[in-house]
Amino acid sequence: MRIVEQRELTHDQPADQPADAAPSPWLTGAWEPIHDEIVAGDLAVTGVIPPQIRGDYVRNGPNPAFDPPGRYHIFDGDGMLHGVRFEDGQASYRNRWVDSAGLRAERRAGGPLYGGLNEFRMPPQEVLAEAGPLKNTANTHVWRHAGRAFALLEATRPTEFDLDLNTIGEYDFDGLLQGPMTAHPKTDPETGELIFFGYSPFPPFIRYHVADPAGRLVTSVPIDLPRAVMMHDFAVSRDHVVFFDLPAVFDVKALVEGKPGIRWEPEHGARIGVLRRSEPTSPVRWFEMEPFWMFHVLNAHDDGDAVVVEACRTTKLNAEFGEEDFEPAPPPTLHRWRLDLASGAVSEEQVDDRPTDFPRVNDDLAGLNTRYGYAGHTRRWDDGSVEFSGITKYDLHGGTSSAHDFGPREVGGEAAFVPDPERSDDDAGWLMTYVTDLAAGSSDLVIVDAQTMEQTARVHLPRRVPSGFHGNWFAHGAQGNNRTVGI
Repeated sequence: MRIVEQRELTHDQPADQPADAAPSPWLTGAWEPIHDEIVAGDLAVTGVIPPQIRGDYVRNGPNPAFDPPGRYHIFDGDGMLHGVRFEDGQASYRNRWVDSAGLRAERRAGGPLYGGLNEFRMPPQEVLAEAGPLKNTANTHVWRHAGRAFALLEATRPTEFDLDLNTIGEYDFDGLLQGPMTAHPKTDPETGELIFFGYSPFPPFIRYHVADPAGRLVTSVPIDLPRAVMMHDFAVSRDHVVFFDLPAVFDVKALVEGKPGIRWEPEHGARIGVLRRSEPTSPVRWFEMEPFWMFHVLNAHDDGDAVVVEACRTTKLNAEFGEEDFEPAPPPTLHRWRLDLASGAVSEEQVDDRPTDFPRVNDDLAGLNTRYGYAGHTRRWDDGSVEFSGITKYDLHGGTSSAHDFGPREVGGEAAFVPDPERSDDDAGWLMTYVTDLAAGSSDLVIVDAQTMEQTARVHLPRRVPSGFHGNWFAHGAQGNNRTVGI
């Protein structure tokens, strides 16, 4: 291993919290922030990196540059990108903060200027004019379309970066994007379109968007909802878009007043809405449901007159937003809905009873009736704290599963699918995720063969990589979809 560059970019700043306050679980252990940016090459590898793996694995997550001024929420931290580049069987690593306008202002001030979701506060007036009332941390996901890579936060515009992880700046599709962009866009593998939405605390509460393969925003349609709600993810099939109107109510007035800005109000019920992609201005077809919550969709596909959706579902919002009487929800499990557009009937089934989240498919088959899906499995999930201990592979056609476990002291997260360009099977490729040894305080990038679910290689990283949210594979080479557009 060879350290090429190291930069210390933070300042000591004590948190404005009571001396006896319990440390946040999202600032300790696997989530403990790091305080520098490095570049390292010639990384040691256990096993052999397949020669077909040529590209960049990039994962996003919250890594506060300064100690929070109040109660910290896991969604608050400044985005930090961690990337491993593969070329000619060799691997190199780099990490970079997403250099937002808000973070630049805080660095000039030498300390935090923004509050968070648990204790919101406005920044000073001069910072408000420069960076807005909400810091665009861009800490949730990464995606690529039409030669541009984006770091994403669902409440703001996308932030463009290059594959050396340098921030370029916020992007608004040549001024055409109104409102924010979801952290979970979808790329249609057949048409090359980028499909996404944005939710807002102000009418219209949802906007649905499509960008063509060249990156031009060609569709922007308001979607009517009775109230503002948090909508973290959605589903896309070949012919339909599926929205989730769930009773996690978004109240910006309460947030500004220092109260919980997102509340679980099950009396409103729940709905799943289906929109035909070829008729984006037509009415959404809504299916009424008993209240439930889900953060992440696995996939969707069309089946005759029905749309089939798989996602990780639980009974109520399983994230806390400053409520004094918050009660944790049961862990999510994989569920399947069948939405029959001809009869109006909806059915629901539990695919697996084991706690799971961070579901992914081979994105080259997204929106199609792909056979396999992958999600994180856990050794512990209680009181909102979770340890992902491996990857479960679901045979969605056969109803079976298999798993890969990390070591007994190791925790991981979401695994991105890396397709093998030389094979065409649904599961022809590898799964990549960062794994941390909690006792040793060290991290590896683990590569698992998606067909056998056995470890192919481990790239030993030069530092501990804190736990995070979502990542993606950006292949080098030919023009194509999210995985293969060269930059």
